[in-house]
Amino acid sequence: MLKRRTLLQASMAGGMIAGLGGFALVANLIEPEERDGWQPVAWPFPRDNYPAGRAWRGHDLEVYVRPKPGLCGNCDTGVVADEEVDRVSDIDLLDARFTPLKEGSRVRITDLFGRARLYRVKTKAGRERIAEGIAISHECDLVVAIVVGKVDDEATRKFAHRFLESNKVQVWLIQQLEGRKT
Repeated sequence: MLKRRTLLQASMAGGMIAGLGGFALVANLIEPEERDGWQPVAWPFPRDNYPAGRAWRGHDLEVYVRPKPGLCGNCDTGVVADEEVDRVSDIDLLDARFTPLKEGSRVRITDLFGRARLYRVKTKAGRERIAEGIAISHECDLVVAIVVGKVDDEATRKFAHRFLESNKVQVWLIQQLEGRKT
């Protein structure tokens, strides 16, 4: 026969385990976007020849990403010129009269290379913002992204690039690129 003390300790341990299990269950009900500060938002741009993308807001940034199948002009070199970033990165969807701030630079997102460039854009409300247009190639497809916020700050831009490399973005992007090939 078990002692009363042993039964009490076992009951307390069982209660603690059940409580922790319940806490973990509630924590898992919270969407991951809420835990990392990135909230998905509806794709705000009109439909065109390419599939709609995904958009997120968080950390005083807006991020828009989408694949453009078959658009890469040169499958061997990918995107290497600022004019190509201007043309394909969807920056004109934010503001048709965007203004490049300076020459672009080579960029690497995961294991994909391309080019990025900073722009000054005006919102529909007339507010000036800074945006980065990114165009990278994946085989003969393009992946384009726009990051709106204080991306003229190097630390903020790197933070945004890490988000573009996150599982949240990459899993969705791979599904888009691979899903259309099957």
